Amino acid sequence: MENQQLIDIATQVRRDIVRMVAAVSSGHPGGSLGCADFLTLLYFEVMKNDASNFKMDGINEDVFYLSNGHISPVLYSVLARSGHFPVAELATFRKLSSRLQGHPATDKKIPGVRMASGSLGQGLSCGIGTAVVKKMNGDDSLVYTLHGDGELQEGQIWEAAIYAAANNVDNLIATIDYNGRQIDGDLEDVLSLGNLSQKWQAFGWEVLEMNGHDMDDMRNTIAKAKSFVGKGKPIVIIMTTEMGQGVNYMMGTHKWHGAAPNDEQLANALGQLEETLGDY
Repeated sequence: MENQQLIDIATQVRRDIVRMVAAVSSGHPGGSLGCADFLTLLYFEVMKNDASNFKMDGINEDVFYLSNGHISPVLYSVLARSGHFPVAELATFRKLSSRLQGHPATDKKIPGVRMASGSLGQGLSCGIGTAVVKKMNGDDSLVYTLHGDGELQEGQIWEAAIYAAANNVDNLIATIDYNGRQIDGDLEDVLSLGNLSQKWQAFGWEVLEMNGHDMDDMRNTIAKAKSFVGKGKPIVIIMTTEMGQGVNYMMGTHKWHGAAPNDEQLANALGQLEETLGDY
């Protein structure tokens, strides 16, 4: 797919995000906006999956797990825009009886959602389990996971990281949304991660880095990551992003981690984001 097509989709996804959270005065727009480019590229170009025929078991198709489930707005928008369920359903986000709850849940039977991810730190374990089963079954499709950088303060992440390297889980590509911010402030002020690349290397992973807002860089880096598949080591990509990307007043701060814009702020945001595919 051409870069401009992907950028247009990502821009519409960003419109969806701010409209969804503003409509119910709750949700997490900051990290969602920051990951819009990555998830657009993943679903519209990289992954092998059939949006029109979702199967929970994911046999013979690539599988994605959103570990930082609070950025559900970007996942729901990308799933809808890629044909997993009707785009109009985005209007039910966080409403009573809606399938699109604030954190994805499997009991809602949402096409494209294979794990409940309200509690941080669990997605890598789920992804590794799926990857191991795929290897046992001779299924050569891949497993992708996405994690927040603040989420790496959860101990389960590192238990899973040890397991994956020790057991040669080399059909999994994890990505870290490295925006340097979390709910209470900047990572450096709350709990520094130090040299993140060296940490993952020390745990036995193949480590790559990329710009989460550059389609060519992401495309090339993911292709390089896929070249390491089957070579004995799990793969992690440290993806630099900007929380709130695309909306100027949401960038450069952690304050929009979990806050919704009011009507005036929404209008400001929408004025910065072109309606490229049509609003729901």
